[in-house]
Amino acid sequence: MAKTLPFTGSAVALVTPFDGNKTNYDALGELIEWHIANSTDAIVICGTTGEASTMPDEEHIAAIEYTVKKAAGRIKVIAGTGSNETAHAIVLSKEAEAVGADGLLQVTPYYNKASQKGLIAHFTAIANAVKIPIILYNVPSRTGVSISVPTLKELAKIENIVAIKEASGNISYTAQVAAQVPELYIYSGNDDMIVPVMSLGGKGVISVLANVCPKQTHDMCRAYLDGDCAKATRMQLEYLELCNKLFIEVNPIPVKTAMNLMGKNAGNLRLPLTDMEPANLESLKATMKKYNLI
Repeated sequence: MAKTLPFTGSAVALVTPFDGNKTNYDALGELIEWHIANSTDAIVICGTTGEASTMPDEEHIAAIEYTVKKAAGRIKVIAGTGSNETAHAIVLSKEAEAVGADGLLQVTPYYNKASQKGLIAHFTAIANAVKIPIILYNVPSRTGVSISVPTLKELAKIENIVAIKEASGNISYTAQVAAQVPELYIYSGNDDMIVPVMSLGGKGVISVLANVCPKQTHDMCRAYLDGDCAKATRMQLEYLELCNKLFIEVNPIPVKTAMNLMGKNAGNLRLPLTDMEPANLESLKATMKKYNLI
């Protein structure tokens, strides 16, 4: 039986607008409406780009609940509820499900990491605690651990583990997943690899770029899905410089800065993230001007 596809196309890895030490819900609401108006296909709330690791549980779940209510069924909402403590991930996941999230994004445990056996046990326990679809998140540059293809084969046997956000940057690994674990849908976790991943059967992207270029990111995915590979490729290459500049410092420092420059109220970063280095800021501004974003 085919697994449930959480979304197709461009899901924004949404920033969390902060006002000091609080979430700015008015600004969050404006961003949600902007994404709906600009054809974004899904919202990922409280992921890496959303600085979820700095959010206490109460704030974390409140942001998910607000997003679900504001979206009001107009756009899919995927909640980041991963943790390096399995019991904590289960609590967050059950609460996200209870407030109406359409799916969950589950990162591999970080810092303490895990063996492949541990990854299977971790993700299985979370999946068994909820009914909504789960997207696994493979991002070894952040977590220090990668999900092996045999491990993915085992996890794909679980009904509600349905997809992987692949952010290793290793296209060979992505090809192996596509070839050997066809039960799992694949989303690109890197904006500079949207079209390459979709050429291997990927269904879209969970995107940082979409925070500043929502319509363009959607259109790139839509073009590929509609069979206009040439247009999708042109757009991928056209936006490559901006994709790269949004990672000139650790994410989400550049993208939050870019949004504030555009007049989108992304608010402040939370420590340990700090403002951009002046030279990098000028470089970001120069690139944004090329794309008529400022």
